[in-house]
Amino acid sequence: MWIEIVLVIVGVALIVAGANFMTDGASAIAKRLHIPQIIIGLTIVAFGTSAPELVVSVIGSIEGSGGIAVGNVIGSNIFNVLCVLGACALVHPVPVKLNTLRFDLPIALVASILLMLVLSDMPLDGMPSLVSRSEALTLLLFGLLFLLYTIVVGKQGDDDSETEEEERNMHWLLAVVYLVGGLAGLVYGGQLFVGNATKIASSLGVSETLIGLTLVAWGTSFPELATSVVAAMKGNTDIAVGNVIGSNLFNIFFVLGISGTVRPLSNLQFTSLDIWMQLLAMVIALGVALFWGKREIKRAEGGVMLLVFILYNVWIIFNAVG
Repeated sequence: MWIEIVLVIVGVALIVAGANFMTDGASAIAKRLHIPQIIIGLTIVAFGTSAPELVVSVIGSIEGSGGIAVGNVIGSNIFNVLCVLGACALVHPVPVKLNTLRFDLPIALVASILLMLVLSDMPLDGMPSLVSRSEALTLLLFGLLFLLYTIVVGKQGDDDSETEEEERNMHWLLAVVYLVGGLAGLVYGGQLFVGNATKIASSLGVSETLIGLTLVAWGTSFPELATSVVAAMKGNTDIAVGNVIGSNLFNIFFVLGISGTVRPLSNLQFTSLDIWMQLLAMVIALGVALFWGKREIKRAEGGVMLLVFILYNVWIIFNAVG
């Protein structure tokens, strides 16, 4: 099993490196084609930051590992809110912008409720324990509507900043190499990751869903944790909440939507706690920001969020192996 663990780590490294190279190459090409900065940020960059989750879930869907695909989405969302924001707040208090509090957090709550409906025994098409194509397409539709809303709002404060010139200087050929090479790294890394994570689940005698909620979700979300904590150490925490919410919305609407459209996701072995936890995480974040922290997640609240994350994961692991 140690070989599989090493290959899982190699897979994560390839996915992260591939996402970075692909995003840089695609952004350079888009800017040479004079595509507006706001469109690049909301499509190419957004895809790049969530590419690990998307690639792993889509490959899991193609290979019939629905538990890994959906577990990755739920586990990543829980990780982002409780672990990433909690860790950042421990390092440096995290401010919550007014627009985030008024619009983004409530939208994220609605998205989490929609995900609950899809995964519960009262899904949109009457087929329990299955994410069907009709449900996946519904999620994609909501995602496109949110993207349109974000573009409209973003254009009101759009600023084609100085960062454009640096990426535009990248040569066409180098940009194409970055794009193609990054995509290849994403696909191959995703195959390594999913294939060996499935083998680990079989070796341990646990469900693919548990592996998706833990090992896979942690692996795909760890780069965001690392970059967010480093930013917090430098005092740059003002966009942390917005980034986490954006990532969670992308996971629900696009990662799960695309994965379920490629192939209906079945054999989902979730407990009610798993389904409720992703909603509870958003409620905790909203409550902390609105009532306790007064538009700021302080160190004490960050510690509580991390504690909830640890207790939840200890519970699901012991519940599975015990």
